[in-house]
Amino acid sequence: MTIPDTTTARHEQARLGHLAPPGPVGATDRLRVLLVEDDSGDAFLVQELLHEARAPVDLEVAATMALARPLLGSVDCVLLDLGLPDASGLSGLRQLLDEAAGVAVCVLTGLEDEHLGIAAVGEGAQDYLIKGQVDGVLLTRALRYAVERKRADENARRLREAELRQAESARLERGLLPQPLIDPTTAGLVSFYRPGRHRALLGGDFYDVVEVSPGRLQLLVGDVCGHGVEEAALGVTLRVAWRALVLARVPDDDVLPALEQVLVSERRSDELFATVAMVTVDVPAARATVRLAGHPPPVLLTGGRAVPCDVDPGLVLGVVPGTSCPAVDVDLPAPDWALLTYTDGLIEGLGGSARDRLGVEGLCTLLKEYRESVATPHELPRWLVGQAELRNGEPLADDVAMLLVNAAGATW
Repeated sequence: MTIPDTTTARHEQARLGHLAPPGPVGATDRLRVLLVEDDSGDAFLVQELLHEARAPVDLEVAATMALARPLLGSVDCVLLDLGLPDASGLSGLRQLLDEAAGVAVCVLTGLEDEHLGIAAVGEGAQDYLIKGQVDGVLLTRALRYAVERKRADENARRLREAELRQAESARLERGLLPQPLIDPTTAGLVSFYRPGRHRALLGGDFYDVVEVSPGRLQLLVGDVCGHGVEEAALGVTLRVAWRALVLARVPDDDVLPALEQVLVSERRSDELFATVAMVTVDVPAARATVRLAGHPPPVLLTGGRAVPCDVDPGLVLGVVPGTSCPAVDVDLPAPDWALLTYTDGLIEGLGGSARDRLGVEGLCTLLKEYRESVATPHELPRWLVGQAELRNGEPLADDVAMLLVNAAGATW
């Protein structure tokens, strides 16, 4: 390769990798390029080409792969010679690609090794350049295009990963949000689910409804501590297990202990627990039986008033396995009643005070004149969340799930 004449001082600067292209160039437009080349003459020529083209490139030079490794995290592009003393050919390229994810790579080849350049692109390099056949303008353009292609590839990869995560989340969400098994003529049912503000699709809350016999409904609302995919998966497991238990006609008193066994066997750590509200509604008898495991009590809506059910909250599932959950019967005043079961994400925000949480009492206060605020049961859950957020001063941080069941044909 022919090296242009220049001064000894300039040659020495180029050898040390400190030659900066002259001229004012915007900082945001500059490329940080690492040249990995063991031939000082070839390295000098690359620097001269960039200098003469006034390229907006900050160039560093490393003579070996070992010297290049510490610099990989601070550059946009690597210009790689395939004939290094410690990494040669495609194996050297593969090594670089493994260690420099997110960095564009252009390879330098000799004319007789052009086939190597083509193979290098197949391995993952953005481009290849043949020594002696490029000028400064073409070199600058090749580096810029390589960086843009790498960014486009990275954006496409992130998009694919996001789509896969979204699809996975959607599958989990479908598990969290089941299709209730209920005859619409038996009772009215409104379900609501919204993940917390930091999560896009899912959380650890879950619910389900099954009509196990004509006029007899089983309702479940639960909350696994935590908000990630693993907690959501555990919530799906608990919901599916609960549905299997009630469809198998397991005695009501045995359902939550069996559900706790599933939780203990499936959880990833002993610190993971879940709160659950299980409600059995006998529509013809206008009576509900409530069992709680560390869960806030349902709220009975009747005659335009809201009253929390007087039920022992019990102990959360998974803390002391084997603890029983007391059952409490609640009368449903015919023909005008509705029963709201929810997760604590609805009541844990501020209730309009800098210190006090909304709580169950605050929720009942919101519902005191619910008929004056909402026209139909379907509007109630979303209205409640809006009112809770208004008092909280910002979106609710936790997941919120609600089930509202009411007498079929009742006047709202």
